[in-house]
Amino acid sequence: MGSHRIFDLKIDRFEGPMDLLFHLIEKNDIDIYDIPISEITDQYLDFLGEMSELDMEIASEFLVMAATLIHIKSKMLLPGPRGGRLTEECDDPREELVIRLLQYRRCKVLAKDLRERYSYYSDCVYKLPTLPRTIGINVLSIPQEFDPEGYNRAVMAVCARNEMRFADISSKITHLLKREKISIRDKMKAVWQKLIEKGRVFFHELFPSAETEPAEKVAGFLAVLELLRSNRISADQERPFDVILLSKKEERSRKESRMYLKEPHKVRKEQQI
Repeated sequence: MGSHRIFDLKIDRFEGPMDLLFHLIEKNDIDIYDIPISEITDQYLDFLGEMSELDMEIASEFLVMAATLIHIKSKMLLPGPRGGRLTEECDDPREELVIRLLQYRRCKVLAKDLRERYSYYSDCVYKLPTLPRTIGINVLSIPQEFDPEGYNRAVMAVCARNEMRFADISSKITHLLKREKISIRDKMKAVWQKLIEKGRVFFHELFPSAETEPAEKVAGFLAVLELLRSNRISADQERPFDVILLSKKEERSRKESRMYLKEPHKVRKEQQI
């Protein structure tokens, strides 16, 4: 690995996991095309470890990125097909992450430009145009026929210019900026309702891999951990990476269960007292 690089990290508020990762790379002047994935992963995990008060509603997004970094790090450490590390013939596991970071960087540049324009022009007062007739000018209007074909050609020309201008990321910006906020509380309710119906259920039945997004699966796992911590359910697993069987514990009062699902943090504090 060579000499170990020291990264300077300040705990600030970030808009999301990609914002944190981009901050680490930019702060330490790292080449985005050659990311030292091992050190970046360690720094990212250290940040999550220091965030003891991380909001559970957004924790799933940060954990998905952490899992992605660990996965890339493990692939970088595995030997290549010929017994060595990565070669030019092998696909670099960092490639997809680099593309996402480049897209995110462009969005940040565009957003910064929009903010600057808004700040510059927001205090401007515009004067409405003066009608020629109010100042004694007689306007001679010559009736002209509307040319639909010419209008359509002009519109198509504008569309073609815009398509060429933003062809690199225009189809991905919407997907990049769209972040669905997954509620841990809703997942807790869903898990609890399923256990009320069946009594016992496997975790993979609640969140099938083929039908569930990674962020949603992480949110579901956090919901299960929260229910376990509150002693509402029990979980059994014979060995690591085996299936997880969830069971509902003895019946609590309906009022207490409803209160917990509505305000879990308040109920935990009352139990500690």
